[in-house]
Formats: sequence, C-alpha cells, structure tokens
Amino acid sequence: MLQQILRDMYIDPELLAELNEEQKQILFYKMREEQLRRWKEREEKARMEEAMLRKTARRSQSNGKHVQWLRGKDGEVWVWVMGEAPGDKPYEQISEELIAERARQQAQKEAEELWRQKEAEITKKFRDAMAQEKARIVAEKWKIEIEDRKAAKLEEEKIQEELKKREEEERQKGEEQIRQQEEIRAKELYLSLKQAQQHSQHSDDDQEWEEQLRRSKAADEERSHKARRARDEYRRQSLRAIQKGRVAGLSNLFQGASLNNDQEIKLNNNSASPLQPLSAASSNIWERPSRPFSQDVIIRWFKEEQIPRRAGFERNTNRIAQWFHGIISRQEAEELLMNKSEGTFLVRVSEKIWGYALSYRQQSGFKHFLVDASGDFYSFLGVDPNRHATLTDLIDFHKEEIITSSGGELLLEPCGQQKNPPDYSPLFE
Repeated sequence: MLQQILRDMYIDPELLAELNEEQKQILFYKMREEQLRRWKEREEKARMEEAMLRKTARRSQSNGKHVQWLRGKDGEVWVWVMGEAPGDKPYEQISEELIAERARQQAQKEAEELWRQKEAEITKKFRDAMAQEKARIVAEKWKIEIEDRKAAKLEEEKIQEELKKREEEERQKGEEQIRQQEEIRAKELYLSLKQAQQHSQHSDDDQEWEEQLRRSKAADEERSHKARRARDEYRRQSLRAIQKGRVAGLSNLFQGASLNNDQEIKLNNNSASPLQPLSAASSNIWERPSRPFSQDVIIRWFKEEQIPRRAGFERNTNRIAQWFHGIISRQEAEELLMNKSEGTFLVRVSEKIWGYALSYRQQSGFKHFLVDASGDFYSFLGVDPNRHATLTDLIDFHKEEIITSSGGELLLEPCGQQKNPPDYSPLFE
C-alpha cells in the first residue's frame, strides 16, 4: 500500500484521517523523498535532451539565423546594471530628487489654495470699499447741479483708480507672501518626508521585516524539527530491525504454515470455547479488490489470506490472542480502552485498508496506528519500516521496543473482549 501511495503520490483523505501525527510525518517525509527523486530524474533527462537538441541545432542550423549577444572588451556578454553604468544617477540622488519633487508639488498645491483664498479676500475688500465710496459720493452730490456732477464723476474715477492701484499693490504683496510661504512649506515637507522615510526604513520596515523573519524562522524550525524527527525515527526503526534481526523474510516463510482442514481453532474470551472446523481455502477463486468496500469482503479476505498466516493467534497455539478484535470502529476501540491504564492496547481489523489498526491508550488520550497487511509481511503504515513475518511478531516486537521515539509507546497490557460472543466471531464462522 505504501508503494502504491508513493507511485500515485496520493493518499485517500479517509485513510489519512486514520493516521496519527507521527505516521503522517513519516509518510510525508517518504513522499517528499520520492518527489525529490523524480525531480532529479526529470531534471537529468531534460538536461540530456537539451544537450542533444543543442548539438543537433548546431549541425542543422549552422547557416541559419541566430542570436548573437553583444560582448564587452573582456569578451564576456555585455551587461548594463541601472545605476552603475557611466552617467547613471546613483540611487540616493534619484531618491533625493523624487522626495524634493514630491515636496515641491505638495507646497505648490497648498500655495495655490492659499492664493485663491487671499485673492477672494482682496477682491471682496476693494469691491466693498468701492461700493461704499460710490454710495457716499452719490449721496453727497445728488442735489448738486449738473456742472458739479462732472467734477463728482472725475473724483469718482480718481478714487477708483487709486483703489485699483492699492488693490494691485496688495495683490503683489500677497503673491510675494504666498511664494515665500510656499518655499518655506516645501522645505518643511521635504524634511518631514525625509525623516518619515528614514524612520520608516529603520522602524516600521525593520519591525515588520523582523516579525516576518521571526515567523518564517519559527515555521522553518518547526518543519525542520518534524522532518528531522521523521528521518531520525525512520533510521532508528531501520537500525533497530537490523540489530534485533527480526525483519521478515520472503513469502516462503509462510509455506506450509497454513492450517489443515481438520485443524480446530479455539475462540476464547479469557476462557476456551468449543472447537470449530476451519476451511483453509474457498472453492471460489479469490481476487482481492484494490480496497475493502464492505464487511463481507473483509471477512472473506481474512478467512482466505489471514487465517492461513495465523493472524490474531497466539504464538505456537490455536488460541485467539487476547489483544485481537474484529471489525470494530475507532470509537468502539476507544470505549474499550477508556478506563484502562497507559500502555493498554488492542488490534482491530481495519475497514480502510487491507490490514489492521492498533489502538493504544496513552496518558492524555488514544493513538491509532495502521498496520499494512497487503503484502507478505506486517508493518506499520508510515511509521515502522520493520517487516514482520506475522502479526504476533509485530506485537511481541513492540512489547520490548517503542513504536515512536517521540511518543515512547510500549505495548504493555492487552485489552480483551467485553462481549459474548466475541466481536471477532464473524471472522471465524
């Protein structure tokens, strides 16, 4: 099953949900290794194909059009880096000019707004003054004779010219004040923008960059820690298997191990039950589906493939092991282990894969490990690279050796049956 996952680079979400954190990390580590192997193989193939194409192109297109790079005096390809070539402005100068232009535009905009206000005030001021003066002259000269009205008209025009002159002088004075204010404001804005840029570069950007860098480093360290732990676990399991010398052999280990037709199996729940005959093989040809899809198929698989391999039996006896259970769910397994001590375990037939699930009681809850039995050996899916000849060998092995270094799981106490008949009865009927 692991080979199929690595070949397809896909794992069914339901199957992934059955894996615990250690199994997931080991499985992801193996999948990443396979990805890297494929990538290197693909890159090498692409490199060879590219070299072949270049060689072919040189022969077939020696007289054809081609691209020729401009080269410098040193014979290398000529490269122009903006800001470093002769005549280019340095970055600092470009930045200073951009800031100065930005400040000038902002000051000019503010000055135009001030001038509009000032111009409106001046216009209103002299319009009101002229209206008042005109009203005064009209009131005073209204009753004067026609000869005197000409003099009044001349006086009015003289006053208007004087007022316009004063208005023009005040306008020029106002424009000069606005221009001076614009220059002062441009300098203030320039200094303000310059300080803001420096402060932003040394405070906000630094803080944001440091925070992003901290989060990135933390994530990298966490991923590295998980990957390192997965690699160490994989190597530890492999070395342990070599040291213990319990790696399963080829399938010929199981030749001759099948039960005869006249053998009897004792079904027990801490006590022996009446013997029942066992059929070693079915009369129909068994073709296993890619995945279990019903309990009937699982039962047939167990009877035709697992019973001949003595799955669930105690070593060297025909008694069902106390830790063995039938097709029960994860929830039912946790209910059986609920009031048990740490290290208590059971093995149940899986509904997700051709194999089993080992449910383990730890101090803070439960753990579930999938056991792959689709080949001629038994091994934890994604955790333990050791291949065991029988299911009992796997259980006995981990009574002495922990399953994962991070969890330190040792199989200490088997969890027996709480039902009568036992939940594995349909497997042996």
